[in-house]
Formats: sequence, structure tokens, C-alpha cells
Amino acid sequence: MEHVQEREECLVQTQMYRVERPVYNEEFLQGQLHKKEKTPQPLSQKIAHSCRCSSKKAKSHLYSFLPILKWLPRYPVRAYLLGDIISGISTGVMQLPQGLAYALLAAVPPVFGLYSSFYPVFLYTFFGTSRHISIGTFAVISLMIGGVAVREAPDEMFNIVESNSTNSSDLLENYKARDAMRVKVAVAVTLLSGIIQLSLGLLRFGFVAIYLTEPLVRGFTTAAAVHVFTSQLKYLLGIKTKRYSGALSVLYSLIAVLSNITKTNIATLVVGLTCIVLLLSGKEINDRFKKKLPVPIPMEIIVVIIATGVSAGMNLSKTYEVDIVGDIPKGLLAPKVPDINLIPAVFVDALAIAIVGFSMAVSMAKIFALKHGYTIDGNQELIALGICNSAGSFFQTFSITCSMSRSLVQESTGGKTQTVLAAIVMVNLKGMFKQFGDIAHFWRTSKIELAIWIVAFVASVFLGLDYGLLTAVAFAMITVIYRTQSPQYRILGQIPNTDIYSDVEQYEEVKEYPGIKIFQANASLYFANSELYASALKKKTGVDPCAVLAAKKKAQKRHAKELKQTNEHRKKAVLKLTNDLETSVKHEVINDELPLNGKSADANAQGTSPDELEHFMEPMTNVHCIILDLTPVNFVDSVGAKMLKSVIKEYEEVGVFVCVAGCSGPVMDDLTRLNFFEKSTTRDLLFHSVHDAVLSCQLKHCVQRQRFFVYQLLAMVFKSDYWLSLTGPALNEQEHKHFLKVSCL
Repeated sequence: MEHVQEREECLVQTQMYRVERPVYNEEFLQGQLHKKEKTPQPLSQKIAHSCRCSSKKAKSHLYSFLPILKWLPRYPVRAYLLGDIISGISTGVMQLPQGLAYALLAAVPPVFGLYSSFYPVFLYTFFGTSRHISIGTFAVISLMIGGVAVREAPDEMFNIVESNSTNSSDLLENYKARDAMRVKVAVAVTLLSGIIQLSLGLLRFGFVAIYLTEPLVRGFTTAAAVHVFTSQLKYLLGIKTKRYSGALSVLYSLIAVLSNITKTNIATLVVGLTCIVLLLSGKEINDRFKKKLPVPIPMEIIVVIIATGVSAGMNLSKTYEVDIVGDIPKGLLAPKVPDINLIPAVFVDALAIAIVGFSMAVSMAKIFALKHGYTIDGNQELIALGICNSAGSFFQTFSITCSMSRSLVQESTGGKTQTVLAAIVMVNLKGMFKQFGDIAHFWRTSKIELAIWIVAFVASVFLGLDYGLLTAVAFAMITVIYRTQSPQYRILGQIPNTDIYSDVEQYEEVKEYPGIKIFQANASLYFANSELYASALKKKTGVDPCAVLAAKKKAQKRHAKELKQTNEHRKKAVLKLTNDLETSVKHEVINDELPLNGKSADANAQGTSPDELEHFMEPMTNVHCIILDLTPVNFVDSVGAKMLKSVIKEYEEVGVFVCVAGCSGPVMDDLTRLNFFEKSTTRDLLFHSVHDAVLSCQLKHCVQRQRFFVYQLLAMVFKSDYWLSLTGPALNEQEHKHFLKVSCL
């Protein structure tokens, strides 16, 4: 086997190909090809075609909207049923206590977490396309909802003052009124977020999730873990403090907890720490022996049973003032229309929750789909989540999404007393806190992604999850602009004996062609980077047309000044001699030696030395051709096209030929639409590949060199500026010196 692999590698290394073809520029290539004629379809026909219905089309739309109709008839009962039952029971054991725990984050009574663990799961079965994700309550979404609920229904609105020693009936009524109002807010947010998700799905806006990059999501969820952990500290310590939301809520919560740290309930703390130790031990056992265990050990249920028994047996609520969940209502609530009057106040929050929830679900669904070899539909996932949230809101649920812990079947939750629920929430943050390791990873791989992670984390921690998310998305967009404005500019050279070109600064073997510069930038050309592209071109090639023209004008002025000074010296010398010479001799000297009308006489031209001639005919640059490699360019706008035309014109004025290579079809269409090919800029400046452009430049320079010799000699023989105007681009330094020697013989 090893010999076969070595032989295959040897064959790959020795493979060669030879192609003989003409040098293609765009004009010649278009002349050889025949474009397919495409008749544009009128808008009325497009609308009519989209509205036309057939049985096949209706069936396709129905299967797309209700994926269960497609997979249920093909369900392999014998192969999948037993595994699905075991997985369903395991996930259900995690789902219910997790709903209780995350209801605390949503600032609603725990029973509403149970509602949110039932209706959305049932609906997703019909409309979802992922076979593995677990839909239900999730810490980040629950915390975002809780922030809105606390903001719209604060304790002060119901005359609630936190105290460790009050149990009056009036205060209980105030608590009930507050909780009822917060449920209304949570339900309104859920309805609106569902409508947003459903609308985006119907409008095929599933691509919006791409703006939530992995570093952004991980930084955001890590910040959410900090919010969640901070919010649960008071339950772990048994301290009653105000719940904060919005900007700097983490700091306010920490200050409130620390300022009341002396009021810590020791019994509550002991129960909480014991539960944390047991849960972490269970998670560690499940992780370490997950390949040997058929299902995860439900340590949470064990903790719930033990905590419930201890709480009831020792009467913890009365004896040690340990808060408990209390009675959980039986049955399900009747459907109820959400309070739509709250929608204007929670619109921005609902939009953020809708996008974050969709992003979480789709990212996990894609991971499982890739692993198990099937595909998911992002737009249908939006529709499914939208239906789960909007329809579920009529049954008093709060927003749901995919739970990473339940989907991976590696993390679990459980609990019944509030202290236990706080411990469960904290333990479930273990995976999120591990994401702090991303800092070292992104430091090694990408500084820009590290910046996105840090901005998402810091902004979400200090500004709140809603405004933090908006800030992180805006910053991510700015990094895209930054990358296009700061691309890598390279000068390419040829790998010897190939038509392959690479960075001359990266490989020693890569060599440049004399007099030819190949310039490449790995970004599109548009208004934000056009000036930077032109500046980098001048810097990398070492040829600045403006500087060359300025130097040329300066040299001409200096030459004219030197001629003028020479003429003045000659005049003075002649006038001095005339005092001692005859009148006839004086006229003869003046006529023979003085320049006439600013032009030197024949004798002066013939007496000019080769060094002096070289001084005034010094070439401006050794570069005669520049090739712009547009292979990495995806699009060109009007500013970019104008910049290209300006570059071609500027370099032409100093005798440097500029051509373009490697344009893709869409870029060619952009240039054509922007009237790039008109007047002096024609399609023969564009080449199919860099190698085509190099061969053409070599041939062009060879022809120009011969023409330069001929016209310069004709100009010297006939002393006519006409021939000088036909010389074309200047020669390089070596060729120029050779011409001077020949012309002076």
C-alpha cells in the first residue's frame, strides 16, 4: 500500500502539460467566441410564472412548508424507533427541569418555563428541518427576555422593596401583580419575535445569520454567561436584591450583592454549593464515560429528588428561610391573546431576540446536518421558529431556540427549589465560560476575529445584551470595510519555466521580468479603496507619474536656465572682443556663434559631448510596462473604473504601458456597463491571464525599442522635433546609454 501511495505521489510530481496557443487579449478572445443570446424576461412574465400553479409545484411547496410530510412516510421504524425513544426520554428529563431553571432568568414564574418546554417542541416537529437539535428554553434568550420584562415591569412599579424579613399578604399580592405584568411583557416579546422570524423566513431572509460570525456569537454568549452568573449570585447566597437590566447591569448587580454580602443565608449557600458539586461530578462522569454509557446519568434528577426530600423533611423554608419554588399549577393554561399594546415598547428587543435565537438554532443545526449527511433549509428554520414563538405566545410561552446542552446530550439540568435552580444554571454555564479560551486561539489565528470577540464580549457585558449585540454586529461590519480598505498589495514574478506567478518577496526562486511590474491586490475596487489602490501601485512599482512629470519639467527648466546663462556669457565675451576687432569681423562672429530665436546653431549641436547629451536625455524610469492583475477582484464600481482609466492615462504620459489581466466575467460586465472601454481605453489592454499580458508586453517593448532607435536617429540627422514625438515610451537605462553611444558615432 505504501509503495502504491509513493508511486502516485511520484506521478503527480512528474506530471506535465504543454499548451500551444496564441496570446489572448480580451478583444481577440471575444472575436473567437460567440455569446449565448439571452432574452430578458419582462416583469409581468416573471410574476405570472411565479403565480402559476401546478400539482408538482404545489406538492413541492407543501413539502417545503411541512417537512414532516416528506420524512415521516419514509421513517425507518426498526432502525430508528428504539434509539429515538431512549433519546426522547433522556432529552425530556433534561428539558423539564431546565425550563424551570431558565424561567428565573426570564423573570417569570417557573411554571411558564414548563409551558415553553412543551408547545414549541410539539410545533417544531411539524415545521423544522433539523433531526437533532432540541428546541426549548435557552439561557441567553431567557436572560434577554428577563431584561426586557424587568425594564418594563420594575419592582418600583408595584411598591416592592426588597427585604429579608417581610411576608405580608399585601407584599405577596404585589409580587403576583408584578409577575403577571412580566409574563405579559415576555409573551408580547415572544409574539413579536416570532412574527419577525416568520416574516424573514417567508421573504427568504435566512442569510441574515451570516452577519453573526462565530467569534461574534461566542463572545456574545460568553458575555451572556457573565450576565447569567451574576444574576444567580443572589439566589445562591440567599440575598434579596433588586434585579437590574440594561447598561452596566452586571456592575450594579455585583455592587448590590457585595453590599449585602453580610446578609448571606448560610443554609442556602450550603445547599447551593452541595448541588453544584454534585452536578459538576455528574457532568464529569458523563463526559469521561460517555462512550460506555448508553444514556447520560440523570444526576440532576437525583439532585432534585434529594433536595426536595431534604427541603420537605427539614422544612428548610421556615426553619432556615431557604426560598423554594412553591406549588406548581397543574394542567395547561387556556389560550390567551397577548397584549399587543406592549409591542411598540419591545420592538428593538424582539428583533435582537429573533436574530440571536435563529442564529443559535441554525448554527447547531448545520453542525449536526454536516455530521450526519443531510441538509437543512435556513429559511424554513426561520419559519419553524417563527411559528413556534408566535403560536406559542398564545399559550403563555416565552421565546425559545436550540439548546446546545440538550442537543449535544452532554449537559443536563434539574431542580425544584430556587437554590437548586440557581446551581443548575451556574453549572450549565461551564461550557460557555470555557469560551474564554477563544482569546488565545484567535490571538494565534486572526487578530481581527479576536477584536470581534472582545468587542462582542465587552459591549454585551457593559451595554446589555441587546445594545451589545447591535454594537458587535456594527463592529463586525466595520472590520469587513477595513479588510477591503487594507488588502495585501504584492508585486508578482514568474516561477522559472512556468506560467505561474507569485509574490517576489515570499520566494527566492521567483524573478521579475526586466522593465515589467505585475501588481496585485486581493480586494475589489470600489469607492472605499480606490485611492489606496492607486497609492499602493505607485509605491510598489516605484513609478509615480506625477513625480516623474515634475522631475521632467524641473530638468527642462534647469536646462533652459543653463542655456540662458551660457548665452549671456557668450554675449558678454563677444561684446568685449568687438572693441578690438573690425566691424566686419564682429558681425561674422555674432552670426556664427550666437543661438538664434532660442535654438542653438549647428556648431553648438555638433560640439555637444556625449556626457552632456546623456545628462539632458536621462530616462525617467526603468519600467516600461505595468500589469494590473485583477484575478482576486470580485467587482468594480464607477469610482474604481475611473481610477483604472486615470492610472492608465497617467502612466501613458510618462511612457509606461499599463494593461489589465485576469478579469472575471462579472468584472468584465461591470467595466462594460461603466463605459470603461471607450476612446483610448480599448479591450486590447485586457488579457486573459497574467502570462498572456507578460508575453504581449515583451513583444510590444521589443517593437518600441526598435522604433525608438530609428526615430531618434532620424531626429538627430534631420534635426526635426517631429521624429522625437514619435519615439514612444523611453528605454531603460542600459538601452538608453547604448543608444547614446550609437548616436554619437
